[in-house]
Amino acid sequence: GACFVELFFILSSMWMDQYYYVFGFTALVFLILIITCSEMTIVLCYFQLCSENYHWWWRSFFNAGSTALYVFLYSCVYFARLEANQWFTYALYFGYMILISLGVFLATGTTGFLACLWFTRKIYASIKVD
Repeated sequence: GACFVELFFILSSMWMDQYYYVFGFTALVFLILIITCSEMTIVLCYFQLCSENYHWWWRSFFNAGSTALYVFLYSCVYFARLEANQWFTYALYFGYMILISLGVFLATGTTGFLACLWFTRKIYASIKVD
């Protein structure tokens, strides 16, 4: 939840002609987002492996990538503040926000998958077969 407070300021700088100059804090928030998505994916992968379901590959990608759905839904709520009155404003805004959400989906999904891959290799490397 704390990561998306920063999303308000980023959207304000993009769409309301405001200056954004806190890039160091944004990098820290992005790092927190990546760590949180990785930890969440590892926990969900562990539960899935405990229930003897070994099809974790795509599920780990979609679990972490689901963060992009929240980004897109928040951008839909934020759109009400813009007072748009022409059709190309809608097309431009939602076109860019779909692309940004797709980028967030790919970034968080990839980190979640890589974290889950590291986790499964780590736990299965420690199994001793006699």
